[in-house]
Amino acid sequence: MERTGHREHTKDRHILIAVDESENARRAVKYVAGLLGGVPGFRVTLLSIIPEPSEDFFAADADRKDWTEKYRARALAMLEDFRNTLVSSGFGEGRVDLVVDSMFCPSVAECIIDEQKKLGCSTIVVGRRGISRKEEFLFGSTSNKILHEVKDCAVWVIE
Repeated sequence: MERTGHREHTKDRHILIAVDESENARRAVKYVAGLLGGVPGFRVTLLSIIPEPSEDFFAADADRKDWTEKYRARALAMLEDFRNTLVSSGFGEGRVDLVVDSMFCPSVAECIIDEQKKLGCSTIVVGRRGISRKEEFLFGSTSNKILHEVKDCAVWVIE
């Protein structure tokens, strides 16, 4: 797991924005930037999860490592771009943390909720992926799972 930023123990309201490379994730970041940029008392953690493929997905361990490093670098670049959006809206540099986590995820929603609990975030923000009703029925919706499973935390789903 890779983390950057400063960890201050304050009574700030801590917002977790779970992002991927979708346009909906970008809208979620822009929404938080527009709503809370420059407002004191808020801090943000930008989270990108790299779901680890199954053990037999790669022929060699070196292939797995190369794949993971490639996606980690891509995720960090994306998170830096999102950090710049938040900082330019008024969040201080030290108020925006980046987390890239590579892990086996039975569901991405569970991994997001685990991170929220670990960090003690008061709010989770996700972009709605825009999947069809049929796809949602077959595969489930990350935002829907978060809405129904998270406890003691606000959830903002941005479309």
